[in-house]
Amino acid sequence: MEEVMIGKYKMRTDLAMENQEKFERDHVEISGVEIEKKKRKAEIQTTIVKITSDHGAKMMGKPKGTYVTIEAPLLLTADEAESQKAAEEFTRCLCGLLPETYGSVLVVGLGNRSITADALGPETVEQLIVTRHLVRAYGKEGCEVSALTPGVMAQTGMEAVEILRGTAEQTKPDVILAVDALAACSIHRLNCTIQITDTGIWPGSGVGNHRNALNKETIGVPVIGIGAPTVVGAGTIVHDAVAGVLESLEESEMDEFLGEVISPALESLYVTTKEIDEMVHRLAGVLAAGLNQAFSEEK
Repeated sequence: MEEVMIGKYKMRTDLAMENQEKFERDHVEISGVEIEKKKRKAEIQTTIVKITSDHGAKMMGKPKGTYVTIEAPLLLTADEAESQKAAEEFTRCLCGLLPETYGSVLVVGLGNRSITADALGPETVEQLIVTRHLVRAYGKEGCEVSALTPGVMAQTGMEAVEILRGTAEQTKPDVILAVDALAACSIHRLNCTIQITDTGIWPGSGVGNHRNALNKETIGVPVIGIGAPTVVGAGTIVHDAVAGVLESLEESEMDEFLGEVISPALESLYVTTKEIDEMVHRLAGVLAAGLNQAFSEEK
């Protein structure tokens, strides 16, 4: 999770591309960071951010690795065809980050099922086709897919990394896919953006709850982080609303003004959309469809 400063206010984001955009607006090039933007279909744009050096990692506030962001604004509609297009692009991008050879995967749905904006992981797992038991019991061909929803520490008394480390030791998956809700610093990316990264994931980082990282170093298995932003900081709403009125100001003057307007008390307040229950279900459906396709026999 990276913090973009606006005056004294910290705008939190889990999206690597939003970190990079701040440097782009300031006309700053970062050595060790490569950017590639592709428009796969008319409505879907995919941005690949590769952090290749320690300097780039320090400047971006994220580990070295690849971060793929899929922006599909039409996911905000209930159009099944657009959801299918997004799922296909997600499958394509995910397969590009998976190990060259693997026979088993563990999909982990992070988050609190009782909090709608944080239920993306559990909802995705609910729609997943699990096959590990079929492969082992009946000799069914294909990838072994298993799934787990570890809950949150307030419910279990355990860190997610502790649960996954034990599970990985027993089931020995070749790769873990961790699905979680993220935070963005742009309201335009809420519920219509998907990020995939080969660096793992930090549960709760989007809202400032720093937990142990889920990655190869902590679990012993490669971890691919998958998420979609479902919340933004309240200060972001103020920023976006006021910034449009102050377009004539220099960026430094705007930052100074907004830093005075946005109260530090807003740092702990996060908001989501009124139709978040429907949006999380739709996003989970897209992710599950993409995962099911990636690991199906017909892929």
